[in-house]
Amino acid sequence: MTMPPDHRYIYPEKVGVLLVNLGTPDAPDAKSVRRYLAEFLSDRRVVEIPPLIWQPILRGAVLTTRPRKSARAYREVWREDGSPLAAITRLQAKALEGAFGPDVMVDYAMRYGQPDIRSRLVSLKDRGCTRILIAPLYPQYSGATTATANDAAFAALAKMRWQPAIRTLPPYHDDPAYIGALKESVEQGIAALDFEPEAVLASFHGMPLRTLELGDPYHCQCHKTARLLGEALGREVTLTFQSRFGRAKWLEPATETVLAELPARGVKKLAIVAPGFSADCLETLEEIAIRGRETFLSSGGTSFAYLPCLNDSAPGLAMLRSILQRELEGWVRPA
Repeated sequence: MTMPPDHRYIYPEKVGVLLVNLGTPDAPDAKSVRRYLAEFLSDRRVVEIPPLIWQPILRGAVLTTRPRKSARAYREVWREDGSPLAAITRLQAKALEGAFGPDVMVDYAMRYGQPDIRSRLVSLKDRGCTRILIAPLYPQYSGATTATANDAAFAALAKMRWQPAIRTLPPYHDDPAYIGALKESVEQGIAALDFEPEAVLASFHGMPLRTLELGDPYHCQCHKTARLLGEALGREVTLTFQSRFGRAKWLEPATETVLAELPARGVKKLAIVAPGFSADCLETLEEIAIRGRETFLSSGGTSFAYLPCLNDSAPGLAMLRSILQRELEGWVRPA
């Protein structure tokens, strides 16, 4: 068949994989943080307060005070290649390019900020991807994380005349490949320390208690991850929840509170890991590795170690290849 001379070039059919993470400001300054927080905290999945009540609070007290404070925190962890979360997710995507064969393209996007989900879906489609696996990199499912990433993807699809076929990555909180990667990463981290931890703490991002009461499985999936990790390590793992915000009651126990109490309970040497984060970010590098350390040591602890997320480590990438390959089954042959 001969195409008209002005017909758009049609690429050979490909399969796309889009890694999705939460998001980040474009720069560690108040203006960029304000723009990011305005988008993030306006998401009805993230803040379920009616907009007529919430938006005046957000546009008033929150966005006039919090951006400057958060910008200072971002500056403490900012890398030469940008925000840790975006930089690491980009490295994960780059490392996975070619892992599933020559006809599979791997890209990444942020739910809030850049690169955005819509533009990356359009890019994959324009480059010939007729089938796309959307992969929110959240091991534990929550409406405020996994669901809102999928919401944004399907909102973009709703504007396409010719939609690609779509699959979404399910939560992998109890997947043997994930638990195995965590075990290997934690054991490597502990082996590199100059002290033996008396306790291992697993800190997950907090959610309002209301989300559990409404049926969100996040709380239960975090507990299962911590239990399976402890069984794999052959030692107890203490679970906590971090990053509380606002006056609502949040999931407990709170990481900050436990860090302050542990020395009085006789735990002076501590290792802490953040299994719910697929890549290190502000919440792990500043909130835990810096402020959490200060809290623990000032409360009487003597040794503190934050163990990095799986990031683009060998165990982390092997785990991603495993779970993504499974979801691509029927679309591509094993590489």
